[in-house]
Amino acid sequence: MNLIYQISLLTCLIFSIFLLAGLLYAFIVFYQEKEKRAGFRAILLALLLPPIYLIIWLYNWEIVALILTADLLVTGILFFIPFGHKKNITDDFPQRKIDERDIMFSRNELKENTDRFDEYYSNNPDKLKLDNEFRKEPGLTSEKSIFFNELAYKAANASFFTVDQFHQAVDGEVNPTKSDISKDELSHFIKDWSRKLGALNVGIAELKDYHFYSHKGRGEEYGDPIESHHSHAIAFTVEMSQEMVAAAPQSSIVMESAQQYLEAGRIAIQLAQFLRSLGFSARAHIDGNYQIVCPLVARDAGLGEIGRMGLLMTPKEGPRVRLGVVTTEFKLDTDKRTKDNSMLDFCLQCKKCAEVCPSKSISFDDPKLVNGIKRWQINSESCFTYWCKAGTDCGRCMACCPYSHPNNLLHNFIRFGIKKSALFRILAVHLDDFFYGRKPKSADLPNWIPNSEKAQKGIS
Repeated sequence: MNLIYQISLLTCLIFSIFLLAGLLYAFIVFYQEKEKRAGFRAILLALLLPPIYLIIWLYNWEIVALILTADLLVTGILFFIPFGHKKNITDDFPQRKIDERDIMFSRNELKENTDRFDEYYSNNPDKLKLDNEFRKEPGLTSEKSIFFNELAYKAANASFFTVDQFHQAVDGEVNPTKSDISKDELSHFIKDWSRKLGALNVGIAELKDYHFYSHKGRGEEYGDPIESHHSHAIAFTVEMSQEMVAAAPQSSIVMESAQQYLEAGRIAIQLAQFLRSLGFSARAHIDGNYQIVCPLVARDAGLGEIGRMGLLMTPKEGPRVRLGVVTTEFKLDTDKRTKDNSMLDFCLQCKKCAEVCPSKSISFDDPKLVNGIKRWQINSESCFTYWCKAGTDCGRCMACCPYSHPNNLLHNFIRFGIKKSALFRILAVHLDDFFYGRKPKSADLPNWIPNSEKAQKGIS
């Protein structure tokens, strides 16, 4: 009995030390993230839990032994015994192509009293009333919008302007002499070079019909059917700064979106030109000039899953990324996609993006059949109307998503548990709510961005 008593004491002390160290590390992480609420709660638990264990041990060490044994069993179940993986949460293959003319960005470019405007709403009369709502609002980066910030908005517009200059370079002449290079060598080189250029993650997918829009919805090619003989696509992500995203829906979010669209465009243009110089046709798909649906291509290239908020959810940065895609005729080595049902199940449980959405555009419901495919569907009209009111592309869903937390040991430990166990996914939702809040407030703008009194009054 004396030996058991000593082992119990030693185990209690070791457990208390590990618990204290873990909570102190969490406090450091939260401090670096400038999350005051989370930091306070971590330090409070660090001060309370280890002493409580020791006090209980002094009172009745057998109880502590049982508690620790239960802790070890639960930890094993949560992290090392995979179970509870739901399947078929969402369907994978759309039944029909999306018409780019129907997306909000295309509809936003329609001008009243033009043939294009009259034709579109003649064919889609149900959308006219909805679209007139966003046309009543000031618009993106408008001086009269809620979060107007002159320097931030003009910086964002400078980035968007630069992206527009890339549009003329998305396609081009192809070298008539084809390079004699293996698909294995070229595939590896493209991935490594893309990361060197600034891409975060890179994948390659074989193109399917549903990857392409049916018709162009923007620019001079408006209304033209999309035809492509390209067979493969290179998809990549670029990371959006956590600090810039955390202040959403304030002006930093539109600055960061524009900057990362620019970065994605730059990389895509370089990759496409590189492939054409080798003798293979290639096209970059960048902000404002797409032929394909980037999230679907990126998903099928193994970069993530499309979650409740309708954005690509990546394993370590969540939705806090922008996408770039290059299509080509060259038959590259494709990446095998393994559907991450754990991530989709977490979206099923979490619902925080729906909770914080200012326009209530994100559904709390389970995926439903939309055009013959089971998936989540956001209300794009109310979402875009809020953008036009706020003056930014909002990003509250992105900022509050638990997957958007920084890529570090603490959050990767949580991500590991989420991937392994359905029980832990439920626990992780409550942990995130406990530390960060169910409806966390927007962070302050980064110090180097001058603040706007008007914008501060608009934060809910």
